[in-house]
Amino acid sequence: MKILIVEDEEKLASALATGLSMKGYAVDVLSDGKKALTRISLHWKDYDLVILDLMLPNMSGDEICKEVRALEITIPILILTARNETETKVNLLLLGADDYVVKPFSFEELAARVHALLRRPLESVPSMLLVQDIELDPLNRTVTRAGEAISLTLKEFGLLEHLMRHPNEVVNREELLCHLWDFNYDSFSNVIDVHVKNLRKKLDRRNNPSILETVRGIGYRLRS
Repeated sequence: MKILIVEDEEKLASALATGLSMKGYAVDVLSDGKKALTRISLHWKDYDLVILDLMLPNMSGDEICKEVRALEITIPILILTARNETETKVNLLLLGADDYVVKPFSFEELAARVHALLRRPLESVPSMLLVQDIELDPLNRTVTRAGEAISLTLKEFGLLEHLMRHPNEVVNREELLCHLWDFNYDSFSNVIDVHVKNLRKKLDRRNNPSILETVRGIGYRLRS
């Protein structure tokens, strides 16, 4: 999953990006309000969540939130605010924020709120993913095949989860880069190929066709 952090306090933004990256998220960081609105307006489908500070150069966080909702963009927004008044919190929610964290806060509190916002209703996204005999648990980050546990890196897990949410579909490289790596990543790098190769080795069983196919010139497909 991919998160956009909009925060002009450099040390805080860096700490959040580092911590969330260690938890397996791809993270982009912006410090300017107007640039953030432009990024969200044009690329909101690349992100699963926006962490938005209120006090930003050129455009405030509450203005960004209001504009984003006016555009009918439904991406979850978590507000960072130094104000703890009930009126402020109510106004933020009325503007379209999904949640807020009052500064100063612990990283674990923020991480818990991020996790809660990224949980989707069970009727729209199953809590357990199953393709053939591969079972993936997004909450506990576990994968088994035919009951045998498979150890994956964070990126391999994210790659497999994305493919399992789109079984039998050809997923192109650009989509995988957008969802699993940050905005500035070199799209000409062979990082996707390396991770797919390693994931295929861990998933495949001897004498059986590979469940993870490469569609030359396009992308990859997980067969159900």
